[in-house]
Amino acid sequence: MTDLPPLNTDTLWAILNETIDDATVNQLVWHYLGYRYNETQKQWDTSAVISEWRDEYPEPPDFFDSRPAAMKLTRSIPEENKQSLKQKLGFKGYKIGEFGPRQTRRATAANWLLSYMQIHGIAYNS
Repeated sequence: MTDLPPLNTDTLWAILNETIDDATVNQLVWHYLGYRYNETQKQWDTSAVISEWRDEYPEPPDFFDSRPAAMKLTRSIPEENKQSLKQKLGFKGYKIGEFGPRQTRRATAANWLLSYMQIHGIAYNS
């Protein structure tokens, strides 16, 4: 997971526009949740993961295959950041009939990452 794209608005748009694959989206969220894979021990190091995630997910969840994990990610976005994609990036959403659960989960991941950027003072520009 050392080849992750930088956390910036270009990456968020790439998630929303589906130019970054699902596996990389998962890895980005895992990274910022605190999950690290220890190659030597061949296991996940969760020492930096907050307990509410670590206890339920001792290994990082696939947010595209696990509806409960995707819902937990949505719920973990602070209320004041729930509309950040719209307010900060100008994301208009997906067109009706052109999106499904996968796109919804991509938007959730992008919104969670944008919220992370806001909380941690990471600049929005690329």
